[in-house]
Amino acid sequence: MALYSAAAAVLEGLERGDGGIKTLVYNSRFPHVRQLYALVSETLRYSPVLEKLLAGAALLRAEKKLPPQLAKVLVYDLLFGKGLKCGGRWKALARRHRARLEAELARLKVQQKVSRNEDLLAPARAASPGASQVPRYVRVNTLKTCVDDVIDFFKRQGYSYLGKAASVEELRALSGKKFLLDLHLPELLVFPPQTDFHDSLLYTSGHIILQDKASCLPAFLLGPAAGSHVIDACAAPGNKTSHLAAILKNKGQIFAFDVDTKRLATMNTMLTRAGVTGFQLAQQDFLTVDPGDPKYSKVTHILLDPSCSGSGMVNRVPREEAAPSAERLQALAGFQRKVLSHALSFPALRRLVYSTCSLHREENEDVVRAVLQERGSAFRLVNAFPSWPCRGLAAFPGAESCLRASPADTLTHGFFVAVLERHGEGAAAPSSLSAAAENPQHGEGMKAGAAPKKKRRKKQRVK
Repeated sequence: MALYSAAAAVLEGLERGDGGIKTLVYNSRFPHVRQLYALVSETLRYSPVLEKLLAGAALLRAEKKLPPQLAKVLVYDLLFGKGLKCGGRWKALARRHRARLEAELARLKVQQKVSRNEDLLAPARAASPGASQVPRYVRVNTLKTCVDDVIDFFKRQGYSYLGKAASVEELRALSGKKFLLDLHLPELLVFPPQTDFHDSLLYTSGHIILQDKASCLPAFLLGPAAGSHVIDACAAPGNKTSHLAAILKNKGQIFAFDVDTKRLATMNTMLTRAGVTGFQLAQQDFLTVDPGDPKYSKVTHILLDPSCSGSGMVNRVPREEAAPSAERLQALAGFQRKVLSHALSFPALRRLVYSTCSLHREENEDVVRAVLQERGSAFRLVNAFPSWPCRGLAAFPGAESCLRASPADTLTHGFFVAVLERHGEGAAAPSSLSAAAENPQHGEGMKAGAAPKKKRRKKQRVK
């Protein structure tokens, strides 16, 4: 049963946009990762067929307590895999419906005029557009090591370091065992697409974090100074939280919220492995957090990455998804407006980053515009990262201050980021890190393509 439950949990994480398949599998704590990866991959490959079988056999209507993703995993192994070898009560449940499922499978084959199970799959199903061109981004965890030491480690592993990238085109041209320092983010290394470091000592020890470049933007642009009190409002799976801790240098306090117990448990393990201290995890809906609670009276920075459609996520595994309906987008946007407005009500707040992995204007520019109109002149949009090539859609005056990302233009997942700052009396100056991001001259003194000047830190060295 543990295998099927773990596979269902990974599928649910993919659906929420928590990460890629390998990251979710390795973070699942299931002991046999190859077995789990294979089951998840094959279930995803057969997903359109499985959905037709479940609908035709009315399995989910008959078994209302059976979670949909668990149903997919069970039916895959029952009809297309090696047969149900474990599963407890769910195994017995699936076997009760075996005759109906097999009849539905036979009907589907007749309908599509095929004889083999494999022929039910759509021909040449490939990973989603952009998946093959997005590089492998590796964020150096400066709580445990430094960029120079990680570069040296990879050199000893046979990789060739090409220095700092001068353009996105240089990232696009990466191949073989070559890597670069990113041109925008100072602690991000870039490797060719599909490079896998899940078994690397650096990853398993928490010295590096496998995190898409666009996902690194929110914490980088929030840029809280060491000692700040920060809220990560919708925190799991925790990559952005660990990035915040690194920026804070583990000095200060992070309050991280999520409603899912299992995701928080996984997040706690991940943060501990990354060497993060000074954080408090709470299984709580951020909307129920009281801004007037004295515990949060010193919170000056908030990172808000709420639930969204996930339409910007680039899938490295073949998958078919329908575009979200207008009703679904409006429901998400309503929640996003509510949670952003709530975040801006914290009395000491100076700076907030709102981000989504969505491509839809309804969840992005429209949400920011509505909340800024509601808040009057209390907060303003910051023109963060002027050198970033993709800006917000022209939905309202000043929307170009927002950032967008896409596989085609920035070689990342699709993403949206807006930086809001308290306006007027009592507004604080941005931190040195965020000020650097807002200054287009920042870093221009460094020769293009050159390696950064070495700064040796007294960190734990990886050998």
